[in-house]
Amino acid sequence: MAPPAIIAPSILSADFGALGKACADTIDNGCDWLHVDIMDGHFVPNMTFGAPVVTKIRPHVQRPKAVCGKGTFDCHMMIEEPKKWVKEFKAAGCDLYTFHYEAALISTAAENPADHDEARTSPKEMIRYVHDQGMLAGIAIKPDTSVDVLWEILDNENKTECPDMVLVMTVAPGFGGQKFMVDVLPKVKALRERYPDLHIEVDGGLSEGTVDEAAEAGANVIVAGSAVFGAKDPAAVIAKLREAVEKRR
Repeated sequence: MAPPAIIAPSILSADFGALGKACADTIDNGCDWLHVDIMDGHFVPNMTFGAPVVTKIRPHVQRPKAVCGKGTFDCHMMIEEPKKWVKEFKAAGCDLYTFHYEAALISTAAENPADHDEARTSPKEMIRYVHDQGMLAGIAIKPDTSVDVLWEILDNENKTECPDMVLVMTVAPGFGGQKFMVDVLPKVKALRERYPDLHIEVDGGLSEGTVDEAAEAGANVIVAGSAVFGAKDPAAVIAKLREAVEKRR
């Protein structure tokens, strides 16, 4: 049986004029995690916000009492230099640091924003480093990245180098409100067949109209932005997203 449903609304669609309250209200409406989209304008052609904003909203949401528990801040790092920012986001209140496989292939091993390092990091090294800092580690792949690149990482006998979650992007990362890409779901299905206990997240274009396909493929962590924050009854939408996953476990 797959892990339980986890609903993680993306705060990119929240009211930034009252972001702390929006986060607290969404947790009260029944979601499990908050998905925090961090974009640097380089890895993706858009910019959002950084660690100071995470620091400000963290007091509005109680820290999780258990691993992957309610209140988890799932920080999706769409940035060129993911290793440089691990410590900053740990201090800000991040619980799950999800970096991109594609970025880890080309980024440096520098451990602080102001540092320069000619050495390169790697996906396995990134996972180990995030774990060493006391956070959960997630690894994300873009729609045009083959899922096959993850097998070596997920099959690693060194568990400190294995991710706690895999994020399969169902839109091109960078902007909200894009159309759900159903053609990436075979990646989710392949992951679920090989790793029945793995947390598998999908992000992009998820709503009541698309969640069934994602859940059928095996996703258990559902990121939804405007579908939740733009709803007249966010609690009802969260409940429907959860039901779609739970009835397919």
